[in-house]
Amino acid sequence: MKLTELFLADLERELKPTRRVLERVPEGRDDWKPHEKSMQLGYLASLVATMPGWIALMINQDELDLARGGTEGFTPQQVTGGRSLVDALDDSAAKARDALTHTNDEHLMTTWKLRAGERVLSEQVRHVAIREGVFLHLAHHRGQLTVYLRLNDIAVPSIYGPSADERF
Repeated sequence: MKLTELFLADLERELKPTRRVLERVPEGRDDWKPHEKSMQLGYLASLVATMPGWIALMINQDELDLARGGTEGFTPQQVTGGRSLVDALDDSAAKARDALTHTNDEHLMTTWKLRAGERVLSEQVRHVAIREGVFLHLAHHRGQLTVYLRLNDIAVPSIYGPSADERF
């Protein structure tokens, strides 16, 4: 199996539970956070919704410099509300699919860097950066988002197995 096929399958599998979580994000609670050190609900939900699009960034650019911001760097997109979040997820997934269908395993074996100015934060083989920086990172933040839902008395959907609120 090609890496691109594996990633496309992973993407499709992760989109379904991510969509179910994002659909439940409440309107008008963007500034809510469970603790002063925590991310705001709106920021976290936007992050989860747009994270699949990072695959395109990692395929189409050789590095990301967080110090730059804007189009060459990364500026988080702020999206609010369940429907807008799902639309953002669909948009970011489409970008990921397009990038994956227009690349090859040879390119995924090349190096990708994450930096902050002159400081290299991470330098990995591109396919490892995608696996860790998108898929594992998405699972982590989506899990955080389910805790935020629980703390707001919103039913938590099943993801990899049943939740206390939802059987399969």
